[in-house]
Amino acid sequence: MDFSKIKMVVSDMDGTLLNSNHEVSSRFFELFEALKKKNIAFVAASGRQYHSMVDKLDSIKDDIIVIAENGALVKHREEVLLTTPITKAEVNKVLSTVQNIENAHPVLCCGNTAFVSGQSEAFISLLQEYYSEFEIVQDQKLVDEQVLKIAIYHFESSERFIYPSVKHLEGDMKVKVSGANWVDVSDINAHKGHALKKVMERFQVQSDEIMVFGDYNNDLEMLELSEYSFAMANAHPNVLQVAKYKTSSNNDFGVEKVLEKLV
Repeated sequence: MDFSKIKMVVSDMDGTLLNSNHEVSSRFFELFEALKKKNIAFVAASGRQYHSMVDKLDSIKDDIIVIAENGALVKHREEVLLTTPITKAEVNKVLSTVQNIENAHPVLCCGNTAFVSGQSEAFISLLQEYYSEFEIVQDQKLVDEQVLKIAIYHFESSERFIYPSVKHLEGDMKVKVSGANWVDVSDINAHKGHALKKVMERFQVQSDEIMVFGDYNNDLEMLELSEYSFAMANAHPNVLQVAKYKTSSNNDFGVEKVLEKLV
């Protein structure tokens, strides 16, 4: 592979750049400095909340582009490059659907915080890994803030227990199984591919000048934008099929091994 034209590296977070303990390796931060010296931009792209992402990447947050909430929010330093919210009517429609799913936990993801019902202490405890900022409310339908995404969690399996009940919303909204336990519902254009395309246009980067890493279904659209798309060894079968190349797992430094070749 000829990496000589690469101007930008894009990586998903959970299951890709982060290991199973939700950590970024020290080796990545060393490689980032090498990328920076070569004027290669780095984009973190995640279903996570913006604050949660920059907490993980705090030491480099001012030098990267952040695609958060599955593409509904894009920021470069303090500049908001893109927001793609979901309408109030759609929020209420999703919440009404989810309330009929046993053991499903919806999160309203907004620009600066998130809103949860607080009915499950176990879920609130788990949520702190993914959301640095959130508030507990009695009724999520009464939240009067712009919602970027609704993330729905199931402790056993999102694909088995949540997706079948919300897949009928596809077409009007974007519905993504974004992890083993998460399904994300957002505006039809709020996905990583749409966000990354806007970033590529803004920074004048072509498909053969960008390298993309991912592991789950919410990464599919952005992987399709790159001539150098990499699926992690631990990736969902759909990702393994779409990506042009494969690397080691997130626990075996799959992203770092490719970046070492790049730098």
